[in-house]
Amino acid sequence: MSDAQTIHAGCVLVGEAGLLIRGVSGSGKSTLAREVLSCIRQVGGFARLVSDDRTRIEARHGRLVASPVKPLNGCIEVFGLGIVRQSHEPAAVIRLVIDLCESLPRYPEELDRHAALCGVMVPRVRMQAGAVSADIALGCLSGVCDTVVTL
Repeated sequence: MSDAQTIHAGCVLVGEAGLLIRGVSGSGKSTLAREVLSCIRQVGGFARLVSDDRTRIEARHGRLVASPVKPLNGCIEVFGLGIVRQSHEPAAVIRLVIDLCESLPRYPEELDRHAALCGVMVPRVRMQAGAVSADIALGCLSGVCDTVVTL
């Protein structure tokens, strides 16, 4: 089991599934998180922010758990507006990692379909940075199994 790490990422909870969004500054992590939250709430589902910009991750009982980093808990960046407060959850079990990238291959390699974080293998999808893609993220999340593999 690996020790906890703080990474440059955001996280949202959709139902019981955590969605970890990684990418460089300005790649659209906060925007994608807000889009996902909005999409789920519009259909009456449960979705809530866990963290934005900095996320603490750790392995617990073979699962990857994400939580906010103080003093950023309950805060999310809105481009052009700044940092705003929002209700949030204290933690989420990560079911999918989304990596926002500048350039993508047309077809992903099999090795790109998973990420090892803190010794836990989690399904992973690479998506175009800055694209409107909440529907794709949610589609990928709904197809993810509940099973994770510990390294």
